[in-house]
Amino acid sequence: MKGRKHSPEQIIRKLREADRLLAEGRDSAEVAKALEVTEWTLSRWRNQYGGLKGDDAKRLKELEKENARLKRIVADQALDNDMLREIARDALIDCQAAISA
Repeated sequence: MKGRKHSPEQIIRKLREADRLLAEGRDSAEVAKALEVTEWTLSRWRNQYGGLKGDDAKRLKELEKENARLKRIVADQALDNDMLREIARDALIDCQAAISA
């Protein structure tokens, strides 16, 4: 199957359709084929989006993106702090060497 990206709304729609098909008595392999996804993808979507509505799923994705952005900012700040400590340590060593000389 061709890999493609589904929006949260599409995922919720497909999960509802999957529930309807399962209620009709189809097995999970038939449902996955009808929805044009793998059984593994359907299972993963159920775990991730199980009880969410379309708006909730969209908000979840937005929060995950915001969280990733904030984690990058924190990592960058930690690197900046490490650089400043290194510079300060080197400056202190140079200052002590100048005093001793």
